[in-house]
Amino acid sequence: MAKILTGGLGRSEVADTLAALGLDGLEVALSNDMDGATKLRSGLADYYLGTCLTGAGASLGLLVGLLGQPLCHTFGRSVPTEEQVGALLADGKRVFGFAADRIDAVAPVVARAIVAHG
Repeated sequence: MAKILTGGLGRSEVADTLAALGLDGLEVALSNDMDGATKLRSGLADYYLGTCLTGAGASLGLLVGLLGQPLCHTFGRSVPTEEQVGALLADGKRVFGFAADRIDAVAPVVARAIVAHG
């Protein structure tokens, strides 16, 4: 079971989008930056999806500072493929940021890649 925390401007919308997918093996919870970093560090969560207006700064700013750049990736306003997300997961990325107006396009791709990654 993979636990995803959602944070940032569109955290509720991301959580609702992921819940609507009905994917087995996925648990979703609302969070904030500090709580998310703490839970990721302590193993109480596996992934964090953050959103802001551009997906490039505030979506992950605190998490990059607390967890380090190697665990984080921002898509900004782009929409990745499941294969691209899979490669990032294989590289150890656990924290993803993206623009709030791209939630419907990005969140499902990331969630499906996480489930496929195991």
